[in-house]
Amino acid sequence: MKLPSHILAPAVLVAALTGSGIFPLAVAADWPSRPVRIIAPSTPGGAADTFGRILVDHLPDLLGGRFFVENRAGAGGLIGAQATAYAEPDGYTFVTSSVAYHAIAPAVSRNPGFHPLRDFTHIAYIGGPPNVFVVSPALRVRSLAELIELARRRPVEYVSPGVGTLGHLTAERLAHLANIQLEHVPYKGAPMAMTDLIAGTVGVGTMTWTSAVGQIRAGKVIPIALTSRTRVAEFPDLPTFSELGYGELVGNTWFGLSGPAGVPSDIVEKLNRAVIEVLRRDDVRQILARDAIETRPMTPGEFTAFMAREIDRWAPLAKRIGQAN
Repeated sequence: MKLPSHILAPAVLVAALTGSGIFPLAVAADWPSRPVRIIAPSTPGGAADTFGRILVDHLPDLLGGRFFVENRAGAGGLIGAQATAYAEPDGYTFVTSSVAYHAIAPAVSRNPGFHPLRDFTHIAYIGGPPNVFVVSPALRVRSLAELIELARRRPVEYVSPGVGTLGHLTAERLAHLANIQLEHVPYKGAPMAMTDLIAGTVGVGTMTWTSAVGQIRAGKVIPIALTSRTRVAEFPDLPTFSELGYGELVGNTWFGLSGPAGVPSDIVEKLNRAVIEVLRRDDVRQILARDAIETRPMTPGEFTAFMAREIDRWAPLAKRIGQAN
């Protein structure tokens, strides 16, 4: 996407100042000297908000200053992401970036207002929950093999939290790989989708582990496969897609921390190290383990490369689905 000149000019100026060494010295010497904003492109209680609040609760201990979450929901996360892309790259505005906001939503939007790589400084990987395929007991399916056998005989309806979510894309990729008939019934959010799944109105659901685990524990739905790299400790008999021969489906609904393009490199490095340290803290590890959230340390360069791979992986499929709907 070619950005307008009035957007490119400030970015070029910042890059020049940063490269000269002038900007980092002026900005980063006493950073943070005022409150740092982390934009969460979701409503309070959403995953982006939750991860943002974990960071603001712990970063002051490591970096000093004050950090706060600002919720900027809307347009599938594009509003909050765009606000960050247009912010000053002075180390005082960041966003909880994600596969949804940076890989999927820009691909299906006619005008997302930013480029997910050029217009951001990607700082630290946080992680996220895997997706899970669950079935209604009324479907009388107890494994992925049985679901595939059924869906080869006749179309099977499935629910997801919405068009373009990672749950939706994972199911469509499975349908292609296994040559089966899956028909999408989109919902606006996982709770409504889960209600109809429990009632048996629809037979299959695909959503994050966080959204489904409560009903799995209650026995209201049956999990048949996870997109995680390894099995979750709480359900050791639940296989992963990789074990079942579908390694292309390994992945999670991940989140990270990003800022506008041109954030001074010393702030980036300092913040990256602090986020990694937060994720290692015992109380945070307990929160992550409870919801099977997978995380791993990445340098800013590694996170940027990971972001690029995720865009290459999911954006083409998201675009095709968006054009078909």
